[in-house]
Amino acid sequence: MTDFAELHRPAMSTAAPPVLMLHGNAAASWMWSPQVEALGDRLVVTPDLPGFGAHAGEVWPGMAEVADGLADRLAALRITPPVDVVGLSLGGIVALHLAARHPRVVRRLFVTGAMVSPLGATVRATAKLQLLLWKAPWFWQAQAAAFRLPEDGRKTYVEHGLSVSRETARRVLADVTAGGVPTGLADSTAPLLAVVGEREPESTRRSLHAIRAAAPHAKIHVAPGMHHIWNVEDVALFNETMRHWLDGEVHPRLTAVLPDREGWRFRWLRRRWPT
Repeated sequence: MTDFAELHRPAMSTAAPPVLMLHGNAAASWMWSPQVEALGDRLVVTPDLPGFGAHAGEVWPGMAEVADGLADRLAALRITPPVDVVGLSLGGIVALHLAARHPRVVRRLFVTGAMVSPLGATVRATAKLQLLLWKAPWFWQAQAAAFRLPEDGRKTYVEHGLSVSRETARRVLADVTAGGVPTGLADSTAPLLAVVGEREPESTRRSLHAIRAAAPHAKIHVAPGMHHIWNVEDVALFNETMRHWLDGEVHPRLTAVLPDREGWRFRWLRRRWPT
């Protein structure tokens, strides 16, 4: 286990907005270490979500409650909103709920791998199998390999996965598999960039369209060649993408996803194997 700070202060005084970074499922704030190093000119907040990391003794209360708790935590830390928000996977979903429920808190929003489309029967069955294997070390070792995590980070990932209670896992998976873009997201005026890795499952890629349907101002893009946890798979690309968006631009290496009546699946195949 690691002892990763919640607050990371800039080396010198800055007028740039703080950055709130929300971690993925079965991880904790430590996963943002490569990004914190790249944000040395910003105040960075990396909380452990309920049920994870320093809060592993708690049980996941639900998306809305977690979003409300984050707004309260920023106030307790005397951080003046709005802040920029970065979220990956579960953290991306929570970030969307934060923007929907507390629009004045969020200045800009970058989410990746945020699964908000209802999952199919196969994926739901896989999720149930995950719960049965939740306390098996080999399961987490296999997950680390599948996510292409660096060798030096796999031990920490396995330890943190095993520290999460099965009840928290059950509640999180229930929230995620139910899907749904949070009500009120369209009312948020914060610029929103939603990204998926090119090698993520189709269910994750479908969520891009659900996000844009709920928030027409959202920009949706694909990170070329990337899997789900690409903040460590390609640190340079992730950090550059993050910095570009926080500065108001989309990284030129990302591929824009355009509306298409033919549907995402056909576009994806056609893009790879044109006729």
